[in-house]
Amino acid sequence: MKSTYLIAKRFREIILNGTWVANTNYKAQLSNLNWKIATTKFDSFNTIAVLAQHIHYYLNGIKNVFEGGTLDIRDKYSFDFTPIQSQIEWETFLNKFWNDAEELASLIEQIPNKKLKQVFVDEKYGTYQRNIDGMIEHSYYHLGQIVLISKILLNTK
Repeated sequence: MKSTYLIAKRFREIILNGTWVANTNYKAQLSNLNWKIATTKFDSFNTIAVLAQHIHYYLNGIKNVFEGGTLDIRDKYSFDFTPIQSQIEWETFLNKFWNDAEELASLIEQIPNKKLKQVFVDEKYGTYQRNIDGMIEHSYYHLGQIVLISKILLNTK
């Protein structure tokens, strides 16, 4: 089996449909979440919406490179988003998140295995493999935060 297929499957698991590592995924946690809960600030934590947008920001930036574009994302902008102010805006964002995630997973599946060891944009960013794995690991990190914040907010209402 092709390595890129397995890597794309791991990526889909964290964002769209898996339960193997965390027993949940972004889609399961966010799809039925009301926008008011998603945008509620708790203590000094980021909101659930901002964390979801943050992950989308990175996956979209990586997707752009896979599509032949440049790497335009910057850490200093990775938490700067226009606030979500309605359920429709929240659902529109989520649909974009799911679609972009599926597109990135499909792009990962299509690359040849040998490309995994090639430099991703610039040597300082490592290889394609490192960037995909980093995206997956980064996603799990913030998913844990989303789950905890959701539990706190839903248990205090």
